[in-house]
Amino acid sequence: MKIDMTFSGNPEDVVASAESAENSGADGLFIPETRHDPFLQLALASQTTERIELGTSVAIAFARNPMTVANTSYDLQRLSGGRMVVGLGSQVAPHITRRYSMPWSKPAARMEEFAAALRAIWHSWGSGDKLDFRGDFYTHTLMTPMFDPGPLEVDSPRIWIAGVGPKMTEAAGRVADGLICHSFTTAEYLRDITVPTVNVGRASASSARKEFDVSGLILFATGRTEEEYDAAVTATRERLAFYGSTPAYRPVLDHHGWGALHEELYGLSRQGRWQEMGALIDDQVLDTFAIVGELESIGRQAHARFGGLLTRMTVALVQEDSGDLQLEIADRIVRSAA
Repeated sequence: MKIDMTFSGNPEDVVASAESAENSGADGLFIPETRHDPFLQLALASQTTERIELGTSVAIAFARNPMTVANTSYDLQRLSGGRMVVGLGSQVAPHITRRYSMPWSKPAARMEEFAAALRAIWHSWGSGDKLDFRGDFYTHTLMTPMFDPGPLEVDSPRIWIAGVGPKMTEAAGRVADGLICHSFTTAEYLRDITVPTVNVGRASASSARKEFDVSGLILFATGRTEEEYDAAVTATRERLAFYGSTPAYRPVLDHHGWGALHEELYGLSRQGRWQEMGALIDDQVLDTFAIVGELESIGRQAHARFGGLLTRMTVALVQEDSGDLQLEIADRIVRSAA
């Protein structure tokens, strides 16, 4: 199981974080699309690292179109010498329609076609073949020499798709090189639902890919002092409450028999009572969704819970300014596997 780092700070700090991740022995650095553009930050990171893989986890696919993503990620693959992973997520309808002012429909089918369009564009640039992609959501049939960047000296970027529900998870297995598991998941849900569903998608693919990654963004609640530990636990409860209030993530709670918790959280969120929601995440729910404990124990916990289920684990901390702690956690996970 490879161990990856994540970065969600300001762009001016990404170079130092990327260098720290590489020096620590981490396998990759993955950047989400929250307050800043992840592609811009990865361009900076690509110039100060040589070994670690670099990727988005995730970039919002439906805020863009396949051509813009194809172009940006192709350039990043060139800049990084072949270390780029394009991690794509759908987001939810209100964000796509009201924040990005973009269309929303059939997210799993649209994402599957998005990935196919990316590969068609990259193939055209790499081979010189005529671009002729025609789908239900995207059509790309024009590519003149002025806009063709030509072939890469390395393979095209890998595509990972983020999924929680069965349709998106199966689509990832069918068309992607990997699945990104949301941090609102559990080992039991991965074992019973996610991995079997990915395998269904892979079995139905017209051409099976040799390697397929299942990457989990795993929440850790720990600390080097009692105050840091308590703050981490509180912040993690609040984050889980936020996720648990989201209807799209309810199936994970239902799988554990906690559907009523979603109803409570959703009701509070509709009233804007965000500060009250964290108290509804009891110790059992917290320990099921997050790895909680003192630093000495978390490496063993990580392997015991996710070994054999994930091919890659991204260390995720809710509290801000936690880069050093993230590195220490990753180191303990690596050392506990030795």
